[in-house]
Amino acid sequence: MAAGAASAATLENVKEKGFVQCGVNTSQAGFSMPDDKGDWVGFDVDFCRAVAAAVFGDGSKVKFTPLSTKDRFTALQSGEVDLLSRQTTWTLSRDTALGFNFAGVTYYDGQGFMVNAEKVPGVTSALQLSGAAVCVQSGTTTEMNLADYFKAHQMDYNPVVFEKVEEANTAYDAGRCDAFTADGASLYGIRLALSNPDDHVVLPQIISKEPLGPLVRQGDDKWFDIVKWTYYALLDTEEAGITQANVDDMMKSENPDVRRLLGVEAETKIGADLGLDNAWVVNIVKATGNYGEIFERNLGLGSRLKIARGVNELWTKGGLQYGMPIR
Repeated sequence: MAAGAASAATLENVKEKGFVQCGVNTSQAGFSMPDDKGDWVGFDVDFCRAVAAAVFGDGSKVKFTPLSTKDRFTALQSGEVDLLSRQTTWTLSRDTALGFNFAGVTYYDGQGFMVNAEKVPGVTSALQLSGAAVCVQSGTTTEMNLADYFKAHQMDYNPVVFEKVEEANTAYDAGRCDAFTADGASLYGIRLALSNPDDHVVLPQIISKEPLGPLVRQGDDKWFDIVKWTYYALLDTEEAGITQANVDDMMKSENPDVRRLLGVEAETKIGADLGLDNAWVVNIVKATGNYGEIFERNLGLGSRLKIARGVNELWTKGGLQYGMPIR
């Protein structure tokens, strides 16, 4: 009962301490890692800042807890963090047995393989990896998907398993493995950190569905709603053409949908129904930009990773990202 009461008061606890405590990856290019100044940057980091902006009107009111794959769920269950934004795949067991709620799929990914073209020349398909030594991180859906893929194709392989992704990266870079497997977006980030990135090729096969998104503890609908609708606000503002640069001008729009979304109409209760200020969407966009801006800055073709939007485009452009209506 005490745990349930604590879980149900997340927003109040967050407001009392004055910041959102967000669990992120220890170091994953494009998603969450400290920059040269020690400031956290990345796609998942920016989502945490968006939640902070929704609650406080200030995206800087967030603190980051770097978590390993092994520790991430315990940290959320125990209340050490208020929110986990750490490349976590939405699965049935995590949604039920572990007692979490996923707030949405912020990034649709899939597991792939990377090989050293110098070490294993001529490999252009994962189906050519029979007998290969494959570096993989333990305690993830990645490890299970790897086993399932090789079993389904009746291929042998030698799993080289590491608890920490940094250890797996080092081992692969040192040539201990013929291939490395992880979520597709992660592979592009890992590749950048290798001694000779140009020697390594990400193979075209995607062997799993990896819907990644932020999650919170079950039992607190108010906090769940805030995190979930922060995600939708990022999508809806991109669809409406509202950006970090033009949000002030867009508040003067005569378009009723835009005015409603930005909380301009006095009778609109989009903030009050969440326990937030009516300018919560405006505050999000001012702090981080919309979903497209976050994607492009951290992962997109203008970033170091140069990942195309693909299925993470808005539904209006043929993608899967679809923001629920804020009205």
